[in-house]
Amino acid sequence: MEYRGNWRIPTEILAGAGRISELPGRIAQAGLKRVLIVTDPGVAALPFFAAIQAGLDQTGIAAALFKDVHPDPLAADVAAGAARYRDHGAEAVVAVGGGSGLDCGKSIALAVSTSRPLWEFEITRSAPPLDRPMPPVFAVPTTAGTGSEVGRATVVTDPEKQRKFILLHAQMLPRLVVLDPELTYGLPANITAWTGMDALAHALEAYYADFYHPAADGIALEGMRLVKENLPRAVREPKNTVARMNMLAAASMGATAFQKALGAIHSLSHPIGARCHAHHGLTNAVLMPYVLAYNRPVIEEKMARAARALGLEPSFDAFLAWVMELRAGLGIPPTLAGLNVPPELLPELAAEAVADPNTPDNPRPADEAAMLRILRAAMAGDMAGLGD
Repeated sequence: MEYRGNWRIPTEILAGAGRISELPGRIAQAGLKRVLIVTDPGVAALPFFAAIQAGLDQTGIAAALFKDVHPDPLAADVAAGAARYRDHGAEAVVAVGGGSGLDCGKSIALAVSTSRPLWEFEITRSAPPLDRPMPPVFAVPTTAGTGSEVGRATVVTDPEKQRKFILLHAQMLPRLVVLDPELTYGLPANITAWTGMDALAHALEAYYADFYHPAADGIALEGMRLVKENLPRAVREPKNTVARMNMLAAASMGATAFQKALGAIHSLSHPIGARCHAHHGLTNAVLMPYVLAYNRPVIEEKMARAARALGLEPSFDAFLAWVMELRAGLGIPPTLAGLNVPPELLPELAAEAVADPNTPDNPRPADEAAMLRILRAAMAGDMAGLGD
C-alpha cells in the first residue's frame, strides 16, 4: 500500500428532524428563482412532498416537477427530465427520493450542461469538458442507503445494453443536503432493511479497500457501527427518530467513505440488478458474506479491527457471523435463488462483473473464474473454499 492519496470530504448537510423546512430559504439565499424538482411517482404522492412544493411556492420559487423516474433511472428518464428543465428555464435541480431520484436529478444537471452523450462521462474515462457550468443540485434523500446525496457519481441504466453505467463528474456533488428523518417514516420495512444493507456494503467495501485513506476508514467504521445499532430498530420502529436519523447519517457516511473505493460486492451486484431487476441494496446484502469469504485471505486482520470497533470479538469470524445474523434478522434471502437469478446466467454475470469499474479496487484480485466461483457459492449458499 502506498501512503499517499487524493482525499475529498463532501458538502454542507442540514441534519435533523424538521430541517426540510429550511430548504426553500436556502435556495432563495443562493439567488435562485426557478427550479426543477426531480422525484419518482411514489414519493410525489406522499404528504411531505406537497409540503416541500408549498414551501418553495411561498418563498417565491417557481418549481416545475419531473416525477417519471424509474426504480433504476434510465437514460430516457434523464433526457425527458433535461427537456423539462429547459422548458421551465430552471436554474437548479432539487432531487428528492431514494437513490434513483437523486441519481436522476444529478444526471439531469449533467445532461443540461453538455451536448455530449452521457456515456462519455463514464467513471472509467477522463471526464470531457462541459459546454456550460453545471446547475447546482439540492439533495433530499428519503431512504437511508445509497448516499447519492454526498456523491459525485450517478448510476444510469441503458436497457438496450442491459447495463448500468456509473457516471462521474465533480460538479454533480450536491451543493446542499437535507437529512430529515421524518421523511423516512413511511418507508416499508423491507425497503428500510435493503437500503440499510446498501449503506453497510458501502462502508464495508470502503473500509477494507487497500488504499491509504485513514479519514475514510474512520468514517466507514463509524458508519458500520451506526448500522449495527440502528438498522434493526429502524425496521422494527419505523417512526423512531433517533434510529432513522442515525441510518441517514450512516448512508451519507458510507458514500463519503467509498470515495476511497468499492469492490466485488458492487461489481457483482450491478449486472444482477441490470439483468434481473433486483433491488441494489438487497443484492448487495445477499452477496456480502460470499465476497467477504473470498476476500478473507487479504482482509482478515483488518476485519478483526472492525469487529472490535463494533463491540464484537476481534476476529474475522465474529464479523462474518454478525453479518449473517443481521441478514437473517432482516429477512434477507440467503442465496441468489431468492432473487430469481437464473443459474444459466451466472457465466455472463461473471464476465460483466469483471468489466465493472469497481473490480480493480477489490482487495483480492478477481478474474472471471473467481467471480463465477463467488456467484456459484452465492447460488448454492456454500462459502466453503472461497478463501482458498
